Amino acid sequence: MTAGTLSDTREPRPRVNTLTTGQLPRLIELWLVLASAVITGLGLLLVGFNLTGWLVLTALVYLLAIGVASGLVESRRKATDRVIRGVVTAAFLLAVAPLISTLVTVVMQGIGQLNWTFITQTGGSKFNMDTLKVVNTPGALQAVVGTLLITGIAALISVPIGILTAVYLTEYALVRSPLRRAVTFLVDVMTGIPSIVAGLFAFSLFSLIVGPKAFSGFSASIALCVLMIPIVVRSTEEMLRLVPMELREASYALGVTKALTIIKIVLRTAASGIVTGVVLAVARVIGETAPIFIAASFTDNFNANPFAGPMQTLPVLAYTGYKFPGQDIAASNASAWGAALLLVILVIIFNLSARIVARLFAPKGAR
Repeated sequence: MTAGTLSDTREPRPRVNTLTTGQLPRLIELWLVLASAVITGLGLLLVGFNLTGWLVLTALVYLLAIGVASGLVESRRKATDRVIRGVVTAAFLLAVAPLISTLVTVVMQGIGQLNWTFITQTGGSKFNMDTLKVVNTPGALQAVVGTLLITGIAALISVPIGILTAVYLTEYALVRSPLRRAVTFLVDVMTGIPSIVAGLFAFSLFSLIVGPKAFSGFSASIALCVLMIPIVVRSTEEMLRLVPMELREASYALGVTKALTIIKIVLRTAASGIVTGVVLAVARVIGETAPIFIAASFTDNFNANPFAGPMQTLPVLAYTGYKFPGQDIAASNASAWGAALLLVILVIIFNLSARIVARLFAPKGAR
């Protein structure tokens, strides 16, 4: 028998699929998380259960288990990838957990107080002549109006100044211009100013102008402007830098002036990002308590005039409800939680509105 005949009678070798061999089961990560949670939970029950310790130990046991299992079945490179992915996921959950916990707490505590009557009536403590007792009336109308007025005035002042400053820095100022460096430095410094310093600045300014009793909504708006302007400048500047230079050059080639190019091309292209930055600035200052408390004080009376007298806002109402409760402490705390939940709802409404506006102004190709 020849060599060719022997080779023809050999059985073909089975094909090995290199794409599926050496891999852990698809749901192994989920099962290892559950197993790690059960094991660490049973172990802590013996020495004293602690939620934080349980979560930390579960993450550590899972990372160790997935690293060993992947290293034995798969390759070292795949094991490292799984461990790093687990670390990133744990860091993300660690960052999100306080936010979720705060949101759940505010909703659970404030949902019982939040109703149409609470939003549409003025709250406060009033003396009842018939019963000769002080009655606490829950209500946040004065705080809602004050929040919208103070934040709205601050936005009307800050947004044009911030956008025009960003346009100057990106479109007109030279790279080595001393004025550009000075403006950039001042914007960076203003970004890190504590909010209470802005409140002290506004109160001191209006005390010099109108006297010692300078509490007003407009004074609080000026304090918020100090916090809003650097955010608007920075966000708008970054958005304008993302606009391709080719668009500007094409406009100049058609004979369009620089000012019209900025208005029709640059700002129009970056409108979506600019609106998002403005909303972030509003969300940054709408929940401020210290500057408003110093510049506008607080009051239970309804005041819709931002140029005369103290004004109430939702964050200040939430603060004073806990810090300076009335005779009915439970009612004051309930009003504080209701104001906090109403403030969260307002921020959500602003963000949703900004997304809609940003989508409407976005370039056609990005919609």
